[in-house]
Amino acid sequence: MTKEDHIQYWVEISDDDWVRSESCFKNRDYVFGLFCLHLSLEKLLKALWVKENKTNFPPRIHNLRILLENSSLVLSEDQLSFLNQLNTFQIEGRYPDYQRKVYRAATPTLVEEFILKSKTLKKCILEKLV
Repeated sequence: MTKEDHIQYWVEISDDDWVRSESCFKNRDYVFGLFCLHLSLEKLLKALWVKENKTNFPPRIHNLRILLENSSLVLSEDQLSFLNQLNTFQIEGRYPDYQRKVYRAATPTLVEEFILKSKTLKKCILEKLV
């Protein structure tokens, strides 16, 4: 596979997670929807990592801030703060002892805010991939 093939792979599976998040939100499964938003942005950042590095295999990590630090993409303080918040749902969504806390935090208002911020960030990353 070429570098472009690897990048396209990450973009395509990111799209799958984005669609999955929309379905979750429609069904009021907010926590898993936020988890899927995280996955989608993580995969786009991995595509960017592949584009900007020699190897075609990004690190096997899930922290959006660390993936971002290894790219040329510059975000605002608000966007960086958002990545930290979204990382929380990725981590806490995986472990049952944290799930009650996550379910209380995942309100419809928070979800709407996260969707809007994710759309903006997705657009920024995709622009860097062109």
